[in-house]
Amino acid sequence: MYILIGGAGMMGLDLAKTLLNMGHTIAVIDTDPMACQYAREKIGVMAFEGSAVNTTVLLEAGIRKCHTFIAALREDALNLAMVTLSKHYGVSQIMVRMSDRDFAEPYELAGATHIIGTAELAISRIVNAIEYPQVDAMMHFEQGQVEVIKLSIPQLCSIVNRTVAEIAQNPHFPTGTLIIGYQAHPHEDLMVPNGSTMLEGGSTILVVTKPSLVKQLLDFMGLCS
Repeated sequence: MYILIGGAGMMGLDLAKTLLNMGHTIAVIDTDPMACQYAREKIGVMAFEGSAVNTTVLLEAGIRKCHTFIAALREDALNLAMVTLSKHYGVSQIMVRMSDRDFAEPYELAGATHIIGTAELAISRIVNAIEYPQVDAMMHFEQGQVEVIKLSIPQLCSIVNRTVAEIAQNPHFPTGTLIIGYQAHPHEDLMVPNGSTMLEGGSTILVVTKPSLVKQLLDFMGLCS
C-alpha cells in the first residue's frame, strides 16, 4: 500500500518507520530539509521537500496513486487543508491528527475517514493507568461505548485452567463480555480462542466489554486491588 504522510515531525517519522517495517511503501512531505534528509537516509522512505498543502508538491509525491494519506502536523488548520486536498484527489482513506477538538466536525465535513485526537489519547492512557493499573492496555471504540482490554493472567488467577466456555457460563462473568484473543506465551502468536481453549497462567487475553463492566471483570478474575 502506498501511504503519504504530511509532516515529518516526531510523529510522522515514527509512523513512517513503523509502516515501512510492516511492508508498505511510504513517502513523507515536509518543509524541513533536514527532516526530509533524515527520512531518506535513516529510515529509508521517500521524502519530498515542500509544503503538504501545495498541489504541485502533492502531485509530485504521487497523491493520485496513494491509498492512504496521513495529515500529521500539529497545526489543525494545515491538517484540515491536507484533508480537503486529499479528498479532492480521490484518496480513499484519509487520517488526521487532531490537536483541537473544535476541528472534529470540520475534519468530518472535509472528508477525513479517521480522526485521532492526540491529547485525548494521552489523557485516556494516563487515566486508565491510574484507574486500572492491572490492565496492560485499553482501547476505546465507538466514542467510548466499547473497551478492548489486554490482560495478563497471573498463575493464581481465578480463570486459570478453565476453558473460555466455562468462564462465559459463570454467572459472575460480566454479561456481554467476550474473550476475543489469547496468547499462551509471549513468543507465540495471538490466536482467536474458541469455547474449548484452556487459559493458562502467565498467558495474555484480549477482552471486549463495556466501560461500566471493567471493574466487575477485574473483580471476577481476582485482579482488583
